[in-house]
Amino acid sequence: MDAMFRLAFLLAMPLIVMPISAADYDVVIRNARVVDGSGNPWFRADIAIKDGRIVAIGKLANAQAARTIDARERIVAPGFIDVHTHIESGVEKNPRGDNFLLDGVTTVVTGNCGGSELNLAAWFDKLDRAGLGLNVASLVGHNTVRREVMGTANRQATPEELKKMESLVDRAMRDGAVGFSTGLEYVPGTYANTAEIVDLAKVAAAHGGVYTSHMRDEGIHELDAINETITVGKEAHIPVEISHLKIDRRAFWGASDQSLALIEKYRREGVDVVVDQYPYDRASTNLGIRLPSWALAEGKVKERLADATTRRKIADEMKQDLAIMGEPDYGFATVARFTPNVAYEGKTIPEINALKGRSAGLDNEIETIFDLMNAGGASMVYRLMGDVDIDRIMRYPFTAVASDGGIQEYGVGNPHPRSYGTNARVLGEYVRGRGVLTLEDAVRRMTSLPARTFSFRDRGEIREGMAADLVVFDPARVEDRATYAKPHQYSSGFDFVVVNGKIAVEDGKLTTARAGRSLRNR
Repeated sequence: MDAMFRLAFLLAMPLIVMPISAADYDVVIRNARVVDGSGNPWFRADIAIKDGRIVAIGKLANAQAARTIDARERIVAPGFIDVHTHIESGVEKNPRGDNFLLDGVTTVVTGNCGGSELNLAAWFDKLDRAGLGLNVASLVGHNTVRREVMGTANRQATPEELKKMESLVDRAMRDGAVGFSTGLEYVPGTYANTAEIVDLAKVAAAHGGVYTSHMRDEGIHELDAINETITVGKEAHIPVEISHLKIDRRAFWGASDQSLALIEKYRREGVDVVVDQYPYDRASTNLGIRLPSWALAEGKVKERLADATTRRKIADEMKQDLAIMGEPDYGFATVARFTPNVAYEGKTIPEINALKGRSAGLDNEIETIFDLMNAGGASMVYRLMGDVDIDRIMRYPFTAVASDGGIQEYGVGNPHPRSYGTNARVLGEYVRGRGVLTLEDAVRRMTSLPARTFSFRDRGEIREGMAADLVVFDPARVEDRATYAKPHQYSSGFDFVVVNGKIAVEDGKLTTARAGRSLRNR
């Protein structure tokens, strides 16, 4: 009876059919040298991905996957996190973010230097609907908030205006901003005092955000600017990231040792402060930065240039600034984008001065700048930094790699090459070529360091349970191909890029996958 009972029981059970060759995983990467983002030495392992997550690391000889990638002893690292970008104007034209993906970047932080979208909830929703190729996080920008409340007025905020700005920062943080940014060299943020910045940073701090700053000065008064930036962090009880740390005055090249010593002093005192840097000797921003900030207030630069007395005052202050910089003329300034006349793009101010038929000389170069400003201004590339400072800042353990770039429209304008080649340049020039960094430490500065700073708790390292953002590359072949003369050239050597478990770059070519998403602070 027992045998018959067991037979009847088995026959009554539902039939379960197991597939003969079911895939255990979506993707398995085999034969990898894993640089996990922590800074530890590389190790050999296979990596398995399921549902957008890393689910297994080790020797996975019998694992079955829908897709297998043979790394062939190449490096597998976490996808790079670019903490300083300006993608607002480019991401809607190219939501895939081609130039970033082909440089190994899987996540960007935008809204830097005080400029961001104002309504972040609506913007994030719009990007998610468009289908992002990479992950996007954003800060809320002080300049954006101040302009919304006060325009470009050159004065201190009233208590009522400050409360309105607080409300906008609070809304942005609730909508998913990862922190609060300032651009204190730019209008209108340059007109704000430190107390205003502290007050607004406190709002971001209440939501667990970070404070990032393009400081008031990056040359002669840099130590004062560092003190102000870190004072904001201390008084608002908020972590600090100093944006694109540099010495941008020829007359002060070499002074980065003092800047780093001051930052390290604050760290020893318990202040959470880090920096980021792009690996180039040229900066990129607008042409208006060459004029005294008061001349740009209320958007009345054209009116001020039309007044002969005011025009001479502006020119005199520009000459004084050049003397302080240690520059004889504007040969360091190259036009990147000037839509009224694209023939000027890629040319220096002296070269444009000559095209206009003017004789050489500083006075005429300033007149040429005034012409460009009256036509709406221009995007510029400025040769400002020296190698001694670049190398020293890069060696500082708490320096993250960042591009300060944007999503580019391929072939349009003459942009800074950093939008195309920042990470490849660090790996090719500063790791392989010159040995400024080790491979493991360079990857740490591109991954776990920025992830820690911006609280991306499931990104930045290769560990089980983390988001499957990965890059596969041969460190002997990685190369930045973008130059100042020919910037529209993608990096080479990044063979596979995986975003949230989907292959976005395969054999060095972009796929149709768009697995990125908005990363909102919760």
